[in-house]
Amino acid sequence: MHDKIKELRFNTKLAQDFYISKLAYTVGANELKNLMGNIVLLDIRNSKDYNAGHIPSAISIPKEELDKNLDKLSKDKLTVVYGCSEYCSGALYACVTLTDYDYPCVLLRGGFRAWSEYYRYTVVQDMQNNF
Repeated sequence: MHDKIKELRFNTKLAQDFYISKLAYTVGANELKNLMGNIVLLDIRNSKDYNAGHIPSAISIPKEELDKNLDKLSKDKLTVVYGCSEYCSGALYACVTLTDYDYPCVLLRGGFRAWSEYYRYTVVQDMQNNF
């Protein structure tokens, strides 16, 4: 196993492809702020977490309900998906589901936690605030 890892680490072409893919399919909090208004922002956390605080303009579709609610999304806009944190595999699974149905999507790096720590601005219990 270690020899394979060492081999991969020195394969700069595979590394470049990996990093380009990572950049293409993820956005950070600052980039998300710049994209606002031109995207669909999808919060895949449970309703309790969403109501406790979410990113402005995000729609809530818990990951377990995603495939039954695809009609709330648009194939004409990029969907930015987020979960609780960088450790939330649910957001990855949501992106797999979306791409299975031909919805363009990317992940928010670090999820809700990254946004709230970076901007300290969230919407609580669906109150609307100006961004």
